[in-house]
Amino acid sequence: MERLEYDLLFRWFVGIGVDDAAWDHSVFSKNRDRLLEGDIAAKFLAAVLAQPRVKKLLSSDHFSVDGTLIGAWASMKSVKSKDSSGEPPAQGGGRNAEANFHGQKRSNDTHASTTDPEARLYRKGKGKETKLCFIGHGLMENRHGLLVDACLTQAGGHAERVAALHMIEPRADRPTAITLGADKAYDAEDFVNELRSMNVTPHVAQNTNGRSSAIYGRTTRHGGYVVSQRIRKRIEEAFGWIKTIGGQDKTRFRGRDRVGWAFTFAAAAYNLVRLPKLIAEAG
Repeated sequence: MERLEYDLLFRWFVGIGVDDAAWDHSVFSKNRDRLLEGDIAAKFLAAVLAQPRVKKLLSSDHFSVDGTLIGAWASMKSVKSKDSSGEPPAQGGGRNAEANFHGQKRSNDTHASTTDPEARLYRKGKGKETKLCFIGHGLMENRHGLLVDACLTQAGGHAERVAALHMIEPRADRPTAITLGADKAYDAEDFVNELRSMNVTPHVAQNTNGRSSAIYGRTTRHGGYVVSQRIRKRIEEAFGWIKTIGGQDKTRFRGRDRVGWAFTFAAAAYNLVRLPKLIAEAG
């Protein structure tokens, strides 16, 4: 709002005149609520992809999916027991009092953040740090690596596979099979079977670490499987941009709806940054 008072470029961009009074900050808060209620972020992403020059760049047959952790706007100190029992005594005064959690078992069943109750304690894998977070999910088309869908869920062991099914289902309604590439975290029998029932060929990386994989030789023997496994890693480029340039590594919002709104907008912005070059190359 301060920038609007003196920056003519900002005024031109939002469409207010040189002598017009700048809006009150509450206008943005009210508009943000309207955007959330209207699911504008998802509609904006879909509108960008629906443009004729963009649509011809997209693959309708081959996709990749993955998830990434989005840090919650809450500290581990905000994690308290749901029944307020068993909390270690805080040392010192003030709002940032020290607390020793060593040896204390905390889980989502018994504890929750007082700052953002919808954030969940989660870690991506063994040896990784447990933190308060959400999971952002992306569906990428494999021709140019553009994100064709994005959503955000609470962190959990099944969240990535559930979100993947939700995003790929609308694109599976066609007579010929499509493919979906994914990493080892998606190698689960129920997930693979669900994909096959939707006529989606699961190009999922095999997880044979002390277990049998749900992906058999009839899938891995095809050259398309190898190609999918190579291309699927490009989704990390999108996540890298969203979390660094897009500022989503640690969200500035609280609550799943607002965090998801920002994540989806960042996914649309990633596409917009890449599209001018892709359209130019396509002629």
